[in-house]
Amino acid sequence: MKLTPYRIAIIVLTLATALIHFSLLFPDTLFILNGLGYLALLVAYFAPLPLARQNHRMVKIGFVVYTVITILAWVAIGSNPPTLLGLITKIIEVLLVICILSDKE
Repeated sequence: MKLTPYRIAIIVLTLATALIHFSLLFPDTLFILNGLGYLALLVAYFAPLPLARQNHRMVKIGFVVYTVITILAWVAIGSNPPTLLGLITKIIEVLLVICILSDKE
């Protein structure tokens, strides 16, 4: 798989949001699982795994849905008023969705 600007952005944005979720309230299981989910989807998206390659469209859809659900969950149960880190993370995730949808393969 050739690394395009969109794919580089997907890697960087996913790692950024995963690291933020890991660091954000580290003992909180939901944040840890959310970060692990992002890393698992990143591996499925790029790794030359036969099952992931055969179902790349489904991995892509799953990645977008997972990210959108994370954003919606933050809107529903996030801190009020929103924190700067929360807003930055959501901007990263919106950009991630745009990059995934723009990646043509």
